Amino acid sequence: MTEPTQRESQGELGGRRSHGGPGTRGKTTIADGVVEKIAGLAARDVVGVHAMGSGISRTLGAMRDRVPGGGKSVTRGVSAEVGEVQTALDLEIVVDYGVSIADVARSVRENVVNAVERMTGLEVVEVNIAVSDVKLPDEDDDEDEGGDGRNLQ
Repeated sequence: MTEPTQRESQGELGGRRSHGGPGTRGKTTIADGVVEKIAGLAARDVVGVHAMGSGISRTLGAMRDRVPGGGKSVTRGVSAEVGEVQTALDLEIVVDYGVSIADVARSVRENVVNAVERMTGLEVVEVNIAVSDVKLPDEDDDEDEGGDGRNLQ
């Protein structure tokens, strides 16, 4: 059997290349950070998710949020590995006390998978969730302005 010629492999017909429709010409790449933002926003939308990230990353993030132009990081607690057609995600969350962790994790997975697949067209092969803390009702919130209730402006 012989190797197909360059013309045959590119689908040339009658001297013209046959391409799919205009929407199929070219390649789209999606950065890890894009998927991380989508996943972070989708996870935060779930009732019972108090915050994203570990205690240290939340503390550092709270300090960065106070710096002018720093803004809140929607990717805190989210890590994505993006391939050509698939992606895998790792999320670290803090849940509110009293919620079912299993139900929150299931809802986070569903919300993240739906949002990422709908917006990117990538297949989400896994969403790993690590619950790093439980927010008790009487605990101070590290993400408040000033961290201790005071506004540091």
